[in-house]
Amino acid sequence: MTDAMTENPSDLIASDRVEGTAVYNREGERLGHISNFMVDKLSGQVRYAVLSFGGILGLGQDHYPLPWSMLNYETDKGGYVVDLSRETLDSAPKHLPGERPDYTDAYGRSVFQYYGLIYPW
Repeated sequence: MTDAMTENPSDLIASDRVEGTAVYNREGERLGHISNFMVDKLSGQVRYAVLSFGGILGLGQDHYPLPWSMLNYETDKGGYVVDLSRETLDSAPKHLPGERPDYTDAYGRSVFQYYGLIYPW
């Protein structure tokens, strides 16, 4: 994948350019990639990036909603960096690729709480 930030230096990026972008932890270990993201229908704010993680050769991957505020884009990596270990993700809220949880306020609070963040809505 090409580096979307150097190819398009503006502050905006198309959704199809975010999907598939690699996600790394602070140690530089690739955790997975952004499968999709969840946008608030009324405000237009991105609330979650859904990380595809685990499995072998793309099979058996689970999807982990990460609060968008946890991701930091790093141009030198051409991807997002999060302060998470694989072990932390093992116990994190997740769902199978063909499933999608109801992103209710209760669910959102549980996701944010798991990562030690305050649910802002």
